[in-house]
Amino acid sequence: MKLKTAAAALALFSLAAAAAAQTAAVKSDEDPELKSMKAQFDKLSYSNKTAEENAKAKMREIDFELQKISLENKLAAEKNKKEIYDLTQKLEKLKTENDLKNEEIRSAALAYTREKNDIEMELKRMELAEKKARNENEILKAKLEKLKTEIELRDKKDDWKKQSNTDPKYYDYPFNEKSRELVLSDRRIALNGPIVRDTADYVTERIHYFNNISTQPIFIVIDNSPGGSVMSGYRILKAMDSSKAPVYVVVKSFAASMAAVITTMAKKSFVYPNAIILHHQMSTMNWGNMTQLKEQLEWAKEWEKRLHTPVAKKMGISMDEFRRKMYEKNSDGDWQEFGDNAVNYKWADYIVDRIEETSFVKNPDYKTLEASKKASYCEEKMDEKGQRYVNLPRLEPFDFYFIYNPDRYYR
Repeated sequence: MKLKTAAAALALFSLAAAAAAQTAAVKSDEDPELKSMKAQFDKLSYSNKTAEENAKAKMREIDFELQKISLENKLAAEKNKKEIYDLTQKLEKLKTENDLKNEEIRSAALAYTREKNDIEMELKRMELAEKKARNENEILKAKLEKLKTEIELRDKKDDWKKQSNTDPKYYDYPFNEKSRELVLSDRRIALNGPIVRDTADYVTERIHYFNNISTQPIFIVIDNSPGGSVMSGYRILKAMDSSKAPVYVVVKSFAASMAAVITTMAKKSFVYPNAIILHHQMSTMNWGNMTQLKEQLEWAKEWEKRLHTPVAKKMGISMDEFRRKMYEKNSDGDWQEFGDNAVNYKWADYIVDRIEETSFVKNPDYKTLEASKKASYCEEKMDEKGQRYVNLPRLEPFDFYFIYNPDRYYR
């Protein structure tokens, strides 16, 4: 506002100065004072023009400043508008989120109320069921007692069916020579598979156990045995010899080598007619230098003398003749005979046509693990050629394997 007033005053002053200049021009020729005034007027007019120009320049600067301020104000206004818009959007978002949370809270409250109502309803149902159960409890107890009685009765029937409900038969002389029938009691020891240290433990422990019960006959039953360790077999022979109760050997299928020696040297031995008994020379593998091999050979000869000499003696022939007959019967020295012929050579004492196994008084389908253990501890494997084989356990020092093994099944 002040700038407009100053401009108006300056314009009026300019008009006055122009008028004065014209008046002075008329009187210029009149006097020196007039000339002086004219000079002053010119000077003042120049100054006014200069001031006017300066004022115009200042006005331009002010106008520029005003435009700049106006633009800044507009920019600030736009920024404020944007901030207000952003805040408005945030407020809308927060409002929406709050509305959503409020809805969730309301939904949760409704769910809680429903769950509470459901729980209360379930509790009422449970209370009703409990009351009903109390009412039925006596009936259930009666039914359970009846079922328990029926189960016990059925279990007793099952136990009864698991057994033959007959006692084993014990005879001082269990063989009927006329009918060739043999009766085995539960004083029975199975001897099957290769004869090793564990086999000797199994057989001898049972011989000692049965001796501590009575002096009635003990039966070693061989279904199938290829023989085995001479040391382990000799332990069985000595347990048989030392037994107060007679130890009888029964061969049902096959007894070779050490098993054949055990059969022949028993107090009495019984064989099925088609069972096979096989005697042959002892064989083994030795390692060492010549002196060591000679020593091992001497040990082998000593074992042969201790095991085969009694067999040859029972047959009524010499050891040399026994060895010669082995190769007369078979080029490999494997002298095998069916049971009915083995009796003729005194390898066994009696041919038996029927064996009554009275020790099996329990159903075999219900045997326990302990009752079903066998005297065989070798696991069958297969080599890279697809051949089945069994690894025999390591022999004790000075021991030899006396085992029939033509196909190297036992290794």
